[in-house]
Amino acid sequence: MRPDYQMSQLDVLEAEGIHIMREVAAEFERPALLFSGGKDSIVMLALAERAFALARIPFPVMHVDTGHNFREVLDFRDRRVDELGVRLIVASVQDSIDAGKVAEETGRWASRNRLQTTTLLDAIDNRFEAVFGGARRDEEKARAKERVFSFRDEFGQWDPKNQRPELWNVYNTRIRRGEHIRVFPLSNWTELDVWHYIDREQLEIPSIYFAHQRTVFERDGILLSDNEFITRGDDEPLQDISVRYRTVGDMTCTGAVESTAATISEVIAEIAATRITERGQTRADDRTSEAAMEDRKREGYF
Repeated sequence: MRPDYQMSQLDVLEAEGIHIMREVAAEFERPALLFSGGKDSIVMLALAERAFALARIPFPVMHVDTGHNFREVLDFRDRRVDELGVRLIVASVQDSIDAGKVAEETGRWASRNRLQTTTLLDAIDNRFEAVFGGARRDEEKARAKERVFSFRDEFGQWDPKNQRPELWNVYNTRIRRGEHIRVFPLSNWTELDVWHYIDREQLEIPSIYFAHQRTVFERDGILLSDNEFITRGDDEPLQDISVRYRTVGDMTCTGAVESTAATISEVIAEIAATRITERGQTRADDRTSEAAMEDRKREGYF
């Protein structure tokens, strides 16, 4: 490398992510990577490809499926996994409901999103020592408290006051039986960083992230897709408009944004102009209170 060479911000973030991936592979026998088919997990999977180039990714990918996910995203997930030849583990919230471990919510904002915690912890229990997640610190306040290597106790719970110091990219990976580590390679990325990386690396993403015509209705300022999992009120008329999604998750609580951005460059320009975070704008389950996400994370949520 030339002495005058300057790494770009994306180069630095990519190198950090690759270092984290390799550190986990070296320190843990049984890691897994959470992959939903969303943009952050797509970038995370791309980092894993680069970290272990010329060989297969040495761990499985796992999706906690609520049963209420966008079809476009699930189709992309399955195709991408087949292309890479990695093993996909699907942890089903419906299975947790059928087993009586969780109960369906009721009410206006009933969602299976919160039920994922039990399903995730059951999937991890004594099976995986480390789990990669795509959370970023810029998403909301509770996630800003996360370490890159986030310790979980034997009950899968998170205590923000009991996290280990991380100095000079040196990570403490020691755990006892039943404990595990959540690892966040994208912690220092922003939403714009993710999109710039997708643009630079020409990563394929689901079409739902680009502007398209969709039948939606407005509920408390959020544009929800008309679907079989939501009971629409008489005061919630349908409308066909051009929308796209900034984040993807359970269809019952994930909203769209009005948009004409049909290319990555147009999406980047749109995001650069907004002052509202993606979750703050489009995720109903994060709007209940500032402490909502932190409470769920303490219980074992992503």
